[in-house]
Formats: sequence, C-alpha cells, structure tokens
Amino acid sequence: MEQAELIKKIRKIEIRTRALTQQVFSGQYHSAFKGRGMAFSEVREYTYGDDVRSIDWNVTARFNHPYIKVFEEERELTVMLLIDVSSSSLFGTRKMNKRDLIVELAAVLSFSAITNNDKVGVIFFSDHIQKFIPPKKGKTHILRIISELINISPQQSQTNTAVALQYLANVIKKKCTAFLISDFLDTDFETALRITGKKHDLSAIQICDRGEELLPPVGLMQIQDIETGKMRLVDTKSSHFQNDYKKWWLKHNHDLKETFRRTGTDSVRIFTDKDYVPALTELFKKRR
Repeated sequence: MEQAELIKKIRKIEIRTRALTQQVFSGQYHSAFKGRGMAFSEVREYTYGDDVRSIDWNVTARFNHPYIKVFEEERELTVMLLIDVSSSSLFGTRKMNKRDLIVELAAVLSFSAITNNDKVGVIFFSDHIQKFIPPKKGKTHILRIISELINISPQQSQTNTAVALQYLANVIKKKCTAFLISDFLDTDFETALRITGKKHDLSAIQICDRGEELLPPVGLMQIQDIETGKMRLVDTKSSHFQNDYKKWWLKHNHDLKETFRRTGTDSVRIFTDKDYVPALTELFKKRR
C-alpha cells in the first residue's frame, strides 16, 4: 500500500474508533477489566459514613482523632492482542473482509486501553509467530500497531492458535489482559487455552463472515481451502454437498463454543456484515 494511502486509511480508522472509544467503550472497558488491586494512597480524617474498617489506629492514637487509610485502584494493565493474520483473515463477502474488521477491533481495544493508561502489545500469528510488538503506551504506539496490521501479509496460509498462546506465556511473565482475535478455523488449541487462561485474563473474539455459513448453489465449482491450498471440484447444487457442509460448519462452531466453555474463556462472535459495538459490549458485560 502506498504511503499516502496508508496514512489516509490509518487516519480514517483512528477517527472512527477513537470516537467509539470515547462515546461507548471507555467506561465499560474500565469496569470490565480491573486493575491489579488496591494501593495505599493517603491518610485523612474520618468523616461520617466512612468504613470503620479503614481506620488507621496508629495515626488515630497519635492525634486523638479518628483517621482512615485511603486506597486507590492500581489501574495500569498490560493488554495483549493476539491477532490471527493467516490467509483466511483476508476472506470476506459482505460489508468488509475479516482483516478490515480485525483492524477496527484492534484499534477500538487499543484506544480503550491507552485511555485508561494501560500498555498495549501485539502478537501477529499464522501457523507461527510473524511479529511481536512489546507493550507500550501512547497514541504513536497504537498508530504503529494499526499500520503494521494493515500492511502485514500472511507468511503461511494456515493457523496455529496454540503457538500464539504458548508464545504469550513465554514473553509476558506477569498477568495481563489478553484478547485472542481469530476466525478459529483450527481446532487443536484447548490445552494451550486452558493453561494460558490460568495465567492471564483471556478473552476470545471469533471473526465470522456469512459466506462461510452457506455456499451459493451455483453448480460445479472449484473450491480452494484458503488455509491448506487444496483444490476440490464440488457440485454446489447438490443437496448432499450442501447438507454435509452445513453439518460441518454447525459442528465446528458448536465444538468451538464448547472449548471456550470448558476452559472458562469469555468469548463472542462478530460478523463482518454487522455492527460490532453490541458484541463488544456483550463481551465487556460478561467481565463484570
């Protein structure tokens, strides 16, 4: 992408997603993703209605008047975005392709994080780790993340979600808030999901396109699996083929939902042809 075109696209995404962050998500994000705990701030005189359990008895005895300890939330978090950039992320048949949707979601989550003074880092993955951007604060850092995501190309077509989860556990030692963003076309990552979820505060965002639910009945068609590259001639008018495909798609999503349930992972599905605000709001509400 040409530099001028890239800058224009980044600016457009920034304006849209920062507006959403300020209008919709800032308060929800803050309440959904808590800080690391409470830290002592100061001592002040007791006033009617204060919790008597907060009285500082040493200071009270010294001044012969009740004083209480004041605590503030240690707000700063490390937020990690684990983003699937395999070939299937380029698929789309409706309003936008999956990658464009992922870019907007990453921008919304990132701007929500820095609004709350949190650090943001990214792991781009396909069937291996393509790029790691360490967590930092600031608008310039977020714009770099958006730019990298727009420009990154799949080095491999397939997806290995377990690799991304294992890498997160290795590079981020302290507990972080992590968003795993993928279409989840691979399946063998339940163990890694469970292990990572015990160490980090993990949520999953499944990116979907309506074109994956039902293939159009247009007759003989050469179909390529975008992840494996294999070609297959199919009769899309065949009721047998349509039923088999529908059964596979429903089973895949049912199994995925069960994987998230068994591992205790908060998850949400977001479609390329629908407004993602209600879905993200739903995810944040699950966290409260």
